[in-house]
Amino acid sequence: MVEHDGAAQVADISAGYLFEGPTLHLGAALVDGTLHADAQVRLPLAMMNRHGLIAGATGTGKTVTLQVFAEQLSAQGVPVFLSDIKGDLTGLSAPGTASDRLAKRTTSVGQDWTPRAFPVEFLSLGGDGDGVPVRATISAFGPLLLSRVMDLNETQESSLQLVFHYADRNGLELYDLADLRAVIRFLTSEDGRDDLESLGGLSKATAGVILRELVTLEAQGMGAFFGEPEFDTADLLRTAPDGRGVITALELVTVQQKPRLFSTFLMWLLADLFAELPEVGDVDKPRLVFFLDEAHLLFAGSSKAFREAIQATVRLIRSKGVGIFFVTQTPKDIPGDVLGQLANRIQHAQRAFTPDDAKALRATVSTFPVSPYDLEEVLTSAGIGEAVVTVMNERGSPTPVAWTRLRSPESVMGPAPEGTVPAVVAASPLLARYRESIDSHSAFEKLAVRPASRAAAAPPPERPAPGASREARDAEALRIEEDILGVPSRPREARGGPAQGDAQGAGGPTGRRSPVGNDMTDLALKAAGVIGKELARGLFGTKHRTRRWS
Repeated sequence: MVEHDGAAQVADISAGYLFEGPTLHLGAALVDGTLHADAQVRLPLAMMNRHGLIAGATGTGKTVTLQVFAEQLSAQGVPVFLSDIKGDLTGLSAPGTASDRLAKRTTSVGQDWTPRAFPVEFLSLGGDGDGVPVRATISAFGPLLLSRVMDLNETQESSLQLVFHYADRNGLELYDLADLRAVIRFLTSEDGRDDLESLGGLSKATAGVILRELVTLEAQGMGAFFGEPEFDTADLLRTAPDGRGVITALELVTVQQKPRLFSTFLMWLLADLFAELPEVGDVDKPRLVFFLDEAHLLFAGSSKAFREAIQATVRLIRSKGVGIFFVTQTPKDIPGDVLGQLANRIQHAQRAFTPDDAKALRATVSTFPVSPYDLEEVLTSAGIGEAVVTVMNERGSPTPVAWTRLRSPESVMGPAPEGTVPAVVAASPLLARYRESIDSHSAFEKLAVRPASRAAAAPPPERPAPGASREARDAEALRIEEDILGVPSRPREARGGPAQGDAQGAGGPTGRRSPVGNDMTDLALKAAGVIGKELARGLFGTKHRTRRWS
């Protein structure tokens, strides 16, 4: 720890956060426990596309910090996307209320506080909430992201890539889960036997497992998310008539029940933006700033391919003018290769109640530049709304570490007044475009009119009734798998081996079709991965869609 007297430290912080261009005002520095309103802590607007991290224990003020960022970005004409886990960010759409306590705090940090509302667009996944429904087609979502939602292993992921390749080659549009189910059922029927053989790396057993997972997704209510009209990510880049950036808030009221869908959808948005946005290089202000709340959900249990795709997206999307901020409880939630690319750090208090907590605290401290602060003490004693900050300056160097008392939002802190969100949604220009789902002529309809052989006379599976019990839904999923495999199926928890239920009789735990020729099968599976990557659009296999970008 470098020793400095307090006055010198205040001077260093004041000088280190003076920038020439537009900035975001974060707050005022604390030195030796004393607040110094003249030592203002800022973040250059041009550095927002260098990505960042907002971390801290529950209840330390991360959500309010996110709100302060969103307000100032919007005020400077930058669109914002954020996920609203608990509905606390709906308050952005309503002006805050003045109080003596608030006035005391804002004055102490040098903030000229004025109550104001901001232009907000509320979205919901497949209509699961009050916001404008957001949907994505199966083909646009891509095999890698869909594999992540379905928790497939690498063998099954490669096989799913082959299914996408087959559908694309044969003009079978994949818009919703019913389309993908129809293609897989056709390939595993007597009529599709030759086509299945031509795919090489796709076994009937693996196809059956994938089909069962699709039925499970639909039984969990995820079918409403996949379909048309598909959300156009260009709608995230809008500005209001007064020039302020539109803040797009995604409602996630059921995120605990659908964590994989939530996290994977966010990566789909980023992948689509990455694939479609033109290169802009370094700009005076970002085109969009993305805040990924509950960021640990992105990485927990993810495949190596998925993590590598995230890392590449974070590294490369900066040149598209998009900034990404991960919001989570501790930096250890983020893989090191991703964490190393985050230039801006806002670290709220971190608890150290257990040996593991203490180890994580030391690891967090080690990632900050050397400073006069005893960061282990600061990070365990910082109050609500205080954080340790270091950002990238306009020369590309880290600023001095500053223990900061952060500014207060000018909109409502917490949920908006009752009736505000429905009124905003009703007035949304997006509602007419996305409200009603569309059932286009696609793979399901095309395969339904094909002549079927007697051997394939089994009727297609019906969707479980909305009111069916979980046991009934699972029984239906098992029945589908048994129909495909031709052998009794086992529940998920009874399955063993890396293939998660690929029938042993169908070629061993990897689901390979033949007990001989494993070298050729391995080669076919590798080829499947190559084919999938060659067909991929962007880093996640998202499908290209022609757009006009302003």
